[in-house]
Amino acid sequence: MKPFDLQVNGYAGVDFNSFELKGSQLHEACEAVRRDGGDRILATLITDSVENLESKLRNLVDLREQDDLVGEVIAGFHIEGPFLSAEPGYIGAHPANLTKNANIEDAQRLLNAAAGLTKVVTLAPEVDAGGRVTRYFADRDVVVSAGHTNASRDQLRIVIDQGLSMVTHLGNGCPVDLPRHDNIIQRVLSLRKSLWIGFIPDGHHIDFFALKNYLDLVGLDRAIMVTDAISASGLGAGTYELSGEPVAVDSSGVARRPGSPNLSGSTLTIQQMRENLSRYLGMSDAEIEQVVALNPGKAVGENI
Repeated sequence: MKPFDLQVNGYAGVDFNSFELKGSQLHEACEAVRRDGGDRILATLITDSVENLESKLRNLVDLREQDDLVGEVIAGFHIEGPFLSAEPGYIGAHPANLTKNANIEDAQRLLNAAAGLTKVVTLAPEVDAGGRVTRYFADRDVVVSAGHTNASRDQLRIVIDQGLSMVTHLGNGCPVDLPRHDNIIQRVLSLRKSLWIGFIPDGHHIDFFALKNYLDLVGLDRAIMVTDAISASGLGAGTYELSGEPVAVDSSGVARRPGSPNLSGSTLTIQQMRENLSRYLGMSDAEIEQVVALNPGKAVGENI
């Protein structure tokens, strides 16, 4: 099977969150995805105003329809926000002032703008009272994923009952320092049998030894690897953009908002991800295929 990356914010100098995104840029980014060992991706948009997200989604829909390669590579969209926790640390690189409580009206607006191409929505369960919006998405065959959240176990159970089936980049979108035992990572792991759990295997978002521990507990049959790539992916150190804001990438490939300790996406490529899983985790080719191709497809409802 070919790789299916469920979280790509941009690639090879192109920011999918840009208002100025042009067809030629999107084509070049998709060519680079294929060149670097990728196949299909979900173009990912991060928190912005609902009006801005609508505009960006409509543009992506239009550009995708005009280009066969883009249509092949971009299998759909992952909308990460604006229904996230604004709590410091948990919000990560998203603009906290643009987060909001989940509501059906805005959810409907986003789905309409995406023209049926939304595959995954990341939200924080604590801003979705009673899991109503989770149920709204799930009833429309959109995968709902918990992320940028400090939800309690009870809040997680409620949204799981309403259709939540995934967790976005476990171990990230949370503060650098957490309570020893009662924290979002432990709460998610306690409910792991009900969830697909995503990880970013770049060695920066999660140390490889810790990722190995998580995989031993979660099991390869429930794990999904994503790049969380930004426009800096496949390029070197420098300053890039994510949704109109600067991201500084250092010589080791770590991306952060200037002056912030929180990571801001990754510079990982699919080929680098494969190499990391083989070299640092000792995974076989078949095991790598499972977490980068088979499981992502299953998670979004493909019959595999």
